[in-house]
Amino acid sequence: MSDFKSPVRKAIFPVAGLGTRFLPATKAMPKEMLTINDRPLIQHVFEEAREAGIEEFIFVTGRQKEMLEEHFDYQPELEQTLEARGKTDMLKAVRDLEIPAGKLFLTRQPKPLGLGHAIWCASKLIGNEPFAVLLPDVLMRGKTGCLKQMVDVYNETGGNIIALEEVPEEETYKYGIIEPGTDNDNKVEIKGLVEKPEKGTAPSRLSVVGRYILQPEVFDHLSAFERGAGNEIQLTDSMAKLIGKQPFYGMRFDGKSYDCGSRTGFIEANMVYGANDPDIGDQIKSMIKSMAAQL
Repeated sequence: MSDFKSPVRKAIFPVAGLGTRFLPATKAMPKEMLTINDRPLIQHVFEEAREAGIEEFIFVTGRQKEMLEEHFDYQPELEQTLEARGKTDMLKAVRDLEIPAGKLFLTRQPKPLGLGHAIWCASKLIGNEPFAVLLPDVLMRGKTGCLKQMVDVYNETGGNIIALEEVPEEETYKYGIIEPGTDNDNKVEIKGLVEKPEKGTAPSRLSVVGRYILQPEVFDHLSAFERGAGNEIQLTDSMAKLIGKQPFYGMRFDGKSYDCGSRTGFIEANMVYGANDPDIGDQIKSMIKSMAAQL
């Protein structure tokens, strides 16, 4: 049997969502281009993937998402202007964003049938090798990027790895929750997965939190197009079918996640990232303290 330890070179970014919770801001602009501090959501997760050694970046897109592709493209006029004005720091920031030719791939999810369906849409681009999935509306902030932490665990265990974060008991019904086996520091054996369990039935408080390293066999199950919670094709359901057949672990993320798919999470992330910005952080902290005193 394979040890399921082939290098993780490819990452899928599901970016086909309509962003309805942020209307009217997202009427013409992808929600993934909404900015957290000084850069859009998609750039935060791209940088996380690149830090982890990802070489090929696959965007599963929908209509009106061209701005995402443009953000990572070569823009000669902008670079020439910055160079002429001596703005070397800005020029470096722009050049660091450019994804080399042949490393950015786009595929479409024609209908919003769920996360599992979005991942299946990239199956031909993944082929027969392991891959990462990063949800762009979940930011993971830590000293080391979440996916880099996961790759370190994967290099030890192989198989499938998902990021975990503990949630309050009364909120478990909102998430995918694991049934834990052997629990060893930041690494937890996974014996089962339940998507949005009914209140009072969750097997633990450990939730799946938007980062995955998966083996290509998951596509065999996704291709059945079985509907799950919310009448959508759930990635969790297909992952659960790999348990017991392949190594399957959860990793407690050393850091904190921010659900930027909600307005409150988005605002919280902006405050945290702004407060930790080396250029404006002190001003933001003073502003927050001043506002809190007035409320």
